[in-house]
Amino acid sequence: MASVTKKSYHKQLFAILIACLWAIILCFIGFQYVREKQYKTHFVNAQLQLYNSHLVGVIDDGETYEECINSHAQPFEELRISVIDLSGTVVYDNMLPLDSLNNHRGRPEVAEALRKGTGHHIGRQSASDGREYFYSATRGEKSIVRTAIPYTTTLRSLLEADWTFLIVMISVSLVFSVLAYFITQRIGKSFERINEMEAEQEKTRLKRQLTNNINHELKTPVASMQVCLETLLSGINLSEEKRQELIERCYANTGRLRRLLEEVSLITRMEDGSQLIGKEPVNINSIIHEIDCELAIMPREERLTLHADVPEQVVVEGNLSLIGSIFRNLTENAIAYSGGKNIYITLLQNNDHQCCIRFEDDGCGVKEDQLSRLFERFYRVDKGRSRQMGGTGLGLAIVKHAVQFHGGNIIVTNRPVGGLRFDFSLKK
Repeated sequence: MASVTKKSYHKQLFAILIACLWAIILCFIGFQYVREKQYKTHFVNAQLQLYNSHLVGVIDDGETYEECINSHAQPFEELRISVIDLSGTVVYDNMLPLDSLNNHRGRPEVAEALRKGTGHHIGRQSASDGREYFYSATRGEKSIVRTAIPYTTTLRSLLEADWTFLIVMISVSLVFSVLAYFITQRIGKSFERINEMEAEQEKTRLKRQLTNNINHELKTPVASMQVCLETLLSGINLSEEKRQELIERCYANTGRLRRLLEEVSLITRMEDGSQLIGKEPVNINSIIHEIDCELAIMPREERLTLHADVPEQVVVEGNLSLIGSIFRNLTENAIAYSGGKNIYITLLQNNDHQCCIRFEDDGCGVKEDQLSRLFERFYRVDKGRSRQMGGTGLGLAIVKHAVQFHGGNIIVTNRPVGGLRFDFSLKK
């Protein structure tokens, strides 16, 4: 069990730490990758814009731009240069004949230059020659100069982010992941030790409390038996009726002691040796039917009428004795303390994973501040009446342990119309 706990803590911590670490790293890498591509794009565009601005100045001054283009060095090889008037008509192109070019006013980079003064566009296929270009346009007073670099392998490699940095970051991240594994493993072991210490302390406290409660519960029947036996052994002349009464009292107290020891043993077995308790397919319908038959043969003054609303077969992989103890203890509790006449068992849910069942009586219920304590060991709402009825104070504690043993939960509330309502689930 400890190794499972340790593994669970380790896995949870490692998963959380790795998820946070890689989320931060991937965000940083993604940001850096986009930022570097943007920087390189702006660098190429800035070079083209500088060349465009020089041509725009030549055109605005009325000089011959063809001569300027042919006489000055160009920033990139295979640079395509177009001069476009403000209406979008191409008036010069150093690579294509003008009659093959349509109006360029709608081109993204030209439209942006008309609005903002400059514009660029990456990787658009030219409608004129079918090649992909990196376009950069600059607007002057009289025209727009647009330059374009063919989107070749050289340009692609120039615009790509530097993978050296990304590889270094990923390598560092992997190293941190390995370190995180060992760190969380040590932290997981620390959590395990703390958890084991707390569990052991809680178990010791509960056992000490159980021992004290058992000692307290044993005093009453033992003292009663001692008084009866001392009276019988004293030699006092007793009538046969009185002698029989004392013997019957001793017998009743031995029965109470036997039930107490059996129930304490059952709770201890569920807490300390739950893995040793066998499981098998258990038919809930059969258990309810058995309880109905047992109620039918009880004395009329103690008998309650069972109303079962379980329209389908409910089978749970569990322990027959423990599941039976859930229904029998709830039934005995209703008989002994509710003061009602009816018991209602209702199937609320039944699927492949679990079944949910409601157990109710139509008795007097209990005070709201006592509901949370009903599952405590040896807790009694009416101590005098409980002992008089022969109760051990462990019935509802056994119910809670048996439900939890089968992976479920149980809650108790007062019914709106009177009586107690127990809603519990059992895992399939």
